Amino acid sequence: MGLFDFVRNIGKKIFPPEAKPEDASVKIRHEIEAATLGITNLQVAYDAADGKCTLAGDCPTAEAMQKAVLIAGNIQGVSEVNISGLKVPPPKEKVEYYVIVKGDTLSAIAKKYYGDANKYPRIFEANREVIKDANLIFPGQKIRIPMD
Repeated sequence: MGLFDFVRNIGKKIFPPEAKPEDASVKIRHEIEAATLGITNLQVAYDAADGKCTLAGDCPTAEAMQKAVLIAGNIQGVSEVNISGLKVPPPKEKVEYYVIVKGDTLSAIAKKYYGDANKYPRIFEANREVIKDANLIFPGQKIRIPMD
């Protein structure tokens, strides 16, 4: 595990397509830092030609790494997130990733994974950094599903 794929033309728009890679890198780093995940020595490199974003630094938890990946990957213009430069401790819980499709709701996703639609708040809480409103999710968005 070191490379995560995303849909390049969707997500949060934080820089214009013509932005210099160094400017886009700074904006992506600010988005990750704003989530206060506790990642130290965070470095972000963005390649506008292929949409690849590379993260480096020291993560306090596997969850912090997972959230950083989703924050970066759910930004418009990013097609891949490479985490080979992140130092990450072993995960404490099993997590699956899910790409939202047209017609999905968090309740339907909870029903699929947990067998109970009413457990959607667990998915919402696990993705607060990329889902601001439980009723506003979009096709192509990638989220994490805690399994333990």
